[in-house]
Amino acid sequence: CTVIFTRLATKDLHKPISILFCNLAVSDLFTSFSGFWISVLFITNPDITIFGSKDTLAPYALYTTSILSTIYNLVSIGVERYLAVAKSMRTRFRVARNHSIAVVFINWLLAFFLGCLPLMGWNCLHKEEKVSVLYSPFCVDYLIFISIPNVVAAFIIPLFTYLRIIIILRRRKLRMKACGQATGTYKSAETQVARTSIFIWLLALISYAPFFAGVIFDATNQRCHIDLYPGVYIFRNCTAVLITINCLGNPLIYTLKLKTLGAKLKALSCLSVGRVRACAI
Repeated sequence: CTVIFTRLATKDLHKPISILFCNLAVSDLFTSFSGFWISVLFITNPDITIFGSKDTLAPYALYTTSILSTIYNLVSIGVERYLAVAKSMRTRFRVARNHSIAVVFINWLLAFFLGCLPLMGWNCLHKEEKVSVLYSPFCVDYLIFISIPNVVAAFIIPLFTYLRIIIILRRRKLRMKACGQATGTYKSAETQVARTSIFIWLLALISYAPFFAGVIFDATNQRCHIDLYPGVYIFRNCTAVLITINCLGNPLIYTLKLKTLGAKLKALSCLSVGRVRACAI
């Protein structure tokens, strides 16, 4: 909410990358909200989150939609950063604000379509065959359908884009060094990109790898709910906690670390304090 408020309150942050940052914050907010919804259902009636119910279908669909939107936003940010660094090699193409808005619209459209498939009928409410043990009433084939390609996209595409950015910066630094020019700026940028990409990979690995492992276990498991209680469901809850940690980590890595956003947030707080003092006087 802090990222969204700062983004909307400052007009000079209306840049293509800032739009993607704000959309990432919205996705994380939806993930946290849907996770809270599922937690309330678990507190009021724990059995429906184990054996599945029609009441859990909508929050699980919203949870899936928000997670998919977060993944697509992370991939979009990586691609945008790569195009921003490589634009000197492609002077005819430049990422504009309209491009970012179109990407945001496509990300949400795709996330809503894939996430709401269980609400359209792809669920196991009225059949026991291929029902997910961890995420009832979802079907196992649906979880495999959405998890495998999206996990591959979340790991492979950012890896390619950030490695390419590091390679481009290193090549430019070597060229400037060969010409006898100062390379401090490129060295600093290369270090910052490398450090950020490592944080991104570690956060994504810690957050989504256990969930993917749970889907694989769900697909190969032949036992019923009672046989797996409570250990496997504790593991499922831990995967949800890790995804929530990812929602907390994304603003720290992508937005709150930015000096511009931090300065704007500080300026807004000072402005609000000044208004309060003026009203008091």
